[in-house]
Amino acid sequence: MITKEDIRAAAQRIAPYIRTTPVMRVEPGLSNVPGDTFLKLESLQVTGSFKPRGAFNRLLGEPLPRAGVVAASGGNHGIAVAYAAQKLGARAEIYVPSLATALKRKMLTNLGAQVVVAGNNYVEALAASEARAAETGALKVHAFDDPATVAGQGTIAIELDAQVPEVDTILISVGGGGFIGGIAAWFAGRVKLVAVEPKQCPTLNRALQAHMPVDVDTGGIAADSLGCRRVGDVPFSVLLPNVQDSVLVSDEQIREAQLALWQKFRIVAEPGGATAFAALTSGAYVRSPGEKIAVVVCGGNADLASFA
Repeated sequence: MITKEDIRAAAQRIAPYIRTTPVMRVEPGLSNVPGDTFLKLESLQVTGSFKPRGAFNRLLGEPLPRAGVVAASGGNHGIAVAYAAQKLGARAEIYVPSLATALKRKMLTNLGAQVVVAGNNYVEALAASEARAAETGALKVHAFDDPATVAGQGTIAIELDAQVPEVDTILISVGGGGFIGGIAAWFAGRVKLVAVEPKQCPTLNRALQAHMPVDVDTGGIAADSLGCRRVGDVPFSVLLPNVQDSVLVSDEQIREAQLALWQKFRIVAEPGGATAFAALTSGAYVRSPGEKIAVVVCGGNADLASFA
């Protein structure tokens, strides 16, 4: 289990390397989102997503081997690992599936990482990365199924707890579960947590129904960041007792939320980063009267041409 003490220690460890990201209150009447709503702009984190929190906590937790670090990622986790390795003077080798966007591959190479395209999905890239780590002795940095990664991701909850202490509910986009798992470990039932996933990537939704991680097929516009076939065992141990609701949204609803964030607020979000907001703009999540909601905009590494 991930404890609050683990998350506090992670926050102290990674503080020199990450940003405290801002919260913006949604002005009444500016969008079609009713009620008291706050946006936690983790899209403004270094590398454009929440992922450096977990990456730095993992890399700073033990001496780095001469062979460096190896990770598998659809993009954002790999970018975070490459950035952390660059800051700490280590070599990074990142395995990506063929669905990784050109933008994210370019960000990886710009950070000095060796990029290897392996397979058509995250599972295939992960298998290749683990084989490589076994061959070279490099440190494996899992995107979500590692206690250090989950504790690092949970540091966002410390910030949000201080920034919006009156919050009733937090909406969070979910892929492998590490991000929401860290948040759940911090709040431990004090706040309602709503998992939001694309209909084509219902990884946690199906796991909650089954009361255990299960394999699902994934696809759609947010698959590069949220397309994990199976939720991680480490975060799921925290999520099962602490996530009160699971919502699914369509690709069209995600796209509409992505455009709304840009057109109404000038916030750039990639599809995965806009997925939680889509639960509100689409009405997939129905709020209670007076319910104060925080929505985490978790990633901003979007192709700007898509906003034209």
